[in-house]
Amino acid sequence: MGVVALGPGVYRIPTAGDYINSFAFVEDDSSVTLVDTGTRFATKRIVKGLATFGKHPRDVQRIILTHAHADHAGSAARLLPHTRAEGADVHVDDAEYIRAGTPAPYSSGLLQMMDRLPGMGFTACPVVRTIHDGEVLDVAGGMLVRHTPGHTPGHVSLLHQVTGVLITGDSIFNMAGRMTWPFASACTDFPLTQQTAAVLADEDYRVAAFTHGPHIDTGAREAVRGFLRREGVVR
Repeated sequence: MGVVALGPGVYRIPTAGDYINSFAFVEDDSSVTLVDTGTRFATKRIVKGLATFGKHPRDVQRIILTHAHADHAGSAARLLPHTRAEGADVHVDDAEYIRAGTPAPYSSGLLQMMDRLPGMGFTACPVVRTIHDGEVLDVAGGMLVRHTPGHTPGHVSLLHQVTGVLITGDSIFNMAGRMTWPFASACTDFPLTQQTAAVLADEDYRVAAFTHGPHIDTGAREAVRGFLRREGVVR
């Protein structure tokens, strides 16, 4: 699967098929904001993905991480020296995990141990800014932060208001042709993950973009609301 344009200046960059995605937003000054960086093996795919729309890592002036897990922050530290960013933007409740290179807690002790094995996890990355719920970031015309904790304490979903692209992060997956929850064992607090996803039903968007799975660009809001309704999260 190649790079997909989700809207004017907004791109989905698959780094492990559709299973793991990063997202790029081209700013008015032609710089790039990158959301999530895949695993530690994703660096080359992100660089190649940027090149498909005429960009280079040196054009990246900002990196935003939806949360502190290795499949989202894995390449952040590796990419950083080749960009103009000085670190990552992360929700305040996940910032220390990113700074330490330690994944946010899993409910599974086995997963917690595995991410601490040599060659696993992610490298510590500086945090240049902590972000908060309800904040509108100056990203390509405005990006609304929605704190959706549970998967991790500082997990966020992001709504690009100009293009109507919602990045769910790991609040909701879209795998094997259907929306699902993230694995409970990979969440800090799985019931909280389900509870906080309800805020995604209230926003207005035309594209639902998932870190795990292909995006939905037809009836996206209705599809997300339908999933949340079936799961008993919203009425």
